[in-house]
Amino acid sequence: MPIAYYITHPQVRIDADVPVPGWRLSDVGRARAVAMLDQPWVGSIGRIVSSAERKAIETAEILAGRLHLAVEVRERTHENDRSATGFLPPPEFEAVADQFFARPHESIRGWERAIDAQGRIVSEVEAALTTGEADIAFVGHGGVGTLLLLHLSGREISREADQPAGGGNYFAWDIGSRRLIHGWLPIDWPAARRL
Repeated sequence: MPIAYYITHPQVRIDADVPVPGWRLSDVGRARAVAMLDQPWVGSIGRIVSSAERKAIETAEILAGRLHLAVEVRERTHENDRSATGFLPPPEFEAVADQFFARPHESIRGWERAIDAQGRIVSEVEAALTTGEADIAFVGHGGVGTLLLLHLSGREISREADQPAGGGNYFAWDIGSRRLIHGWLPIDWPAARRL
């Protein structure tokens, strides 16, 4: 059975003067994305779908370059919409993210509701899975990735399943049964243990 992988972009250059969707990979993030190419699971990927956000596209392009594949961009696979607040300093962002997951039916400070973001990412992934029989990589973001993982595992929305800090993680599921194969792992495992 084909396998789907959900890959989150690794570390980014945080720039308060640039809208978050325009942030790029940092040098560490780019190095981790390149290290991902040596992982045994990468070779079977026959299709790549990416969020339209710059950091996700950069990650997808690194993967696509190795595999000689095109990147399919799906606009609606973006991260949860946080445009109401824009950039938040990391401690404030983490506090608001905690509320986002804890109160999924509420808009926290104008953010997209977690329940809506989950419905959107699940719908987009399902639509992408209706075509093709190859292993597929979705390249995106930690927030909506966590919401997708929770949906696939039949769990309520909470932050307990959030990806490890820093991004650059992936999980996998069987496309036919929609069952998780494994939860979050670093994209560059075991090199990530040395960071």
